[in-house]
Amino acid sequence: MHPLIHHQPDPDHPGWWTWDVTGPDRYNSTIGKLLVRAEGPGRARCRMFPEMLQSNLGDAVHGGAILTFVDMALFAGGRLAGTDIAHAVTLDLSCQFLAPGRLGTPLDTSVELLRETRRLAFMRGLVKQEETVIASWSGTLRKAGEQR
Repeated sequence: MHPLIHHQPDPDHPGWWTWDVTGPDRYNSTIGKLLVRAEGPGRARCRMFPEMLQSNLGDAVHGGAILTFVDMALFAGGRLAGTDIAHAVTLDLSCQFLAPGRLGTPLDTSVELLRETRRLAFMRGLVKQEETVIASWSGTLRKAGEQR
């Protein structure tokens, strides 16, 4: 686990853990509170709580906020799904937006580890709000190698 990530049980959401990156001056703070939980081998779930700060001009969840959430889920959810990605970068991320997300209602994304190699981790998932599928995504993380 990266030393700047606070990961502990969330007292307000039993069964969920925090995934807080230290400092409000980091880009990660733009999506607000992020929670994670493991859901069996190769699976995890992440949750965000969209508010006005994450809205677009149509008062729906901004697509950029959803992409940021998914990118963070690659790391947080990937870690809880069992990947060894303490130091990695996003190699690619594909997202299909299927419905608008509403403000004030949590967004969840499933994280499924499809395959992991020595240098890569392949994942996919669905972003849902209650029973509505908001987006579908797939992404790849490249694990950091030795520094040269």
